[in-house]
Amino acid sequence: MTFSLAVRDGGAFGSLICSSSPAVGARCVHLRDGAGAVHSQNITDPRLGARLLDLLEGGTPAPEAMDRVVATDATAPFRQLVAVDAEGHTAIHSGPNALGTVGEHEAPGAAAAGNLLASAEVPRVLVQAWNDATGPVEARLLAAFEAAMAAGGEAGPVHSAAITVVSGHGWRTTDLRVDWSDDPLAAMRELVEQWLPQRDDYILRAEDPARSPGYGVPGDDR
Repeated sequence: MTFSLAVRDGGAFGSLICSSSPAVGARCVHLRDGAGAVHSQNITDPRLGARLLDLLEGGTPAPEAMDRVVATDATAPFRQLVAVDAEGHTAIHSGPNALGTVGEHEAPGAAAAGNLLASAEVPRVLVQAWNDATGPVEARLLAAFEAAMAAGGEAGPVHSAAITVVSGHGWRTTDLRVDWSDDPLAAMRELVEQWLPQRDDYILRAEDPARSPGYGVPGDDR
């Protein structure tokens, strides 16, 4: 019920994830500054994402971290896991009980996987679109979302999506979610267009409030 793309871009990690289930971004996305990007999907256990990130943060390369988690988890046959580490190494696990048509694709710094796909080619399309796109991480992830949907996306309707980024500041500098919509791509496109012009201002407000732009909201007379 999910297709996703995890990436490293310089010192940033990004995630695109989409599902026919509600609120996919709340359950399946795990990012940590300096460590990596992880997705835990297909009959999701969010605890696996945290376990993978802990190993990545400790310096274990993504393929070895994936092998260790899969080897020690009895539920691994039901799970699909995606990981990218700080060196750009990638790893994907798709258990034999993953649902429907399953696909995977990896390239340096990018890994995509999905289940219940319209086509096993969707993950390859995600990675190719990411590599072909230019601009901020968020815009490139959105381009990947658009390409995946044009390639068929899931076998059924997609209802939720999330684009998430950490970029070395200690929090999710972008955390955009469409938790339920009949057209999550259009909703996410609007969110990205609204958010990107303001993103760096919100970072500045956190790190140097004396230099931050005014809020421009009613009642703020400064």
